[in-house]
Amino acid sequence: MKQITEKENFMMFIHGEQPLWVPRYGMAADKYSKYPPAVLPVTASFLNARRTPEGGFDTWGVPHIATAETGGAALPVPNNFLITDITKWRDIVRAPDMSRIDWASMAKKDLADIDRENTAVVGTLHVGYFQQLMAFMGFSEGLCAMFEEPDEVKALFQYMADFFVEVTKKMIEYYKPDLIELTDDTAAAKNPFISIDMYRELIKPYHYQQTKPAVDAGIPVIYHNCGRCEDFIPDWFDLSIVAWNPAQIMNDLDGIKKRYGNKLGLIGCWDSSGPAGWDSASEELIKGEVRKTIDRFAPGGGFCFWGSAYGPATDPRTDNRKRWLTEEYEAYGRTFYNK
Repeated sequence: MKQITEKENFMMFIHGEQPLWVPRYGMAADKYSKYPPAVLPVTASFLNARRTPEGGFDTWGVPHIATAETGGAALPVPNNFLITDITKWRDIVRAPDMSRIDWASMAKKDLADIDRENTAVVGTLHVGYFQQLMAFMGFSEGLCAMFEEPDEVKALFQYMADFFVEVTKKMIEYYKPDLIELTDDTAAAKNPFISIDMYRELIKPYHYQQTKPAVDAGIPVIYHNCGRCEDFIPDWFDLSIVAWNPAQIMNDLDGIKKRYGNKLGLIGCWDSSGPAGWDSASEELIKGEVRKTIDRFAPGGGFCFWGSAYGPATDPRTDNRKRWLTEEYEAYGRTFYNK
């Protein structure tokens, strides 16, 4: 049999086929792996021009702060909100000027370190419409705005969507991504932040607009949504979503896999908040969790492993946990379908 690449194996999963081995997702190359990454996210770098290792500012000027405990991931600075009155958003929110961007040069630079033959590129854009509103206003005021001033929220989201649709089109033209990712965390650990009706009225139209250029170009769309967001899954198919990450365990993942089969690929399914995600997790515990996750979700395909180990980069336990994850995935996941 012809040897296929990590990318080709991952794309088999994306297309609903059973891959030759359990593919692995990730946000960056893994220094412990013997293999090139199957997939890497790429963002048009001008969107993150004001980001810094300490946090910096997002595309819209919201200040962020990074923490060691999250491995350098940045969140909006608490209680420092750009918008306090949703009816005044037009005085505050400004989309970046794209008129002078050299897209060809930017794409060449942003893709320079990626081996396109072996690694699929997923084009990413922003944190999402719901999540950005919460960054602008905080959850209390942001949710009140959605309830009290829905027309203003829709006007803001349309302004954002107009910008991101153009970015998507440019990325498709110049970056030629293998996939496009939609992102929006619309749920907490126990329940969605909003009702399905509110999602359909206030957010889904802009998700649809943003994904349409990719769908029209025949590019698969994947969706990042944390928390217990399974209530929204039927609507995702209207957006042509083919896979979902990180598919967290507070959702009925067994039921979802049974109901949708390989129509909706599950990326993740890792218990990141359980004992295997703790700083003190042992090698035995982590490797056992890797096997358990693969045994549970890999049969029949429709599953891509994405185990994670977060913590301070200076803590050797963080590196140990990452190494153990990789060792067991490569020993067990890459031979799973050969049994």
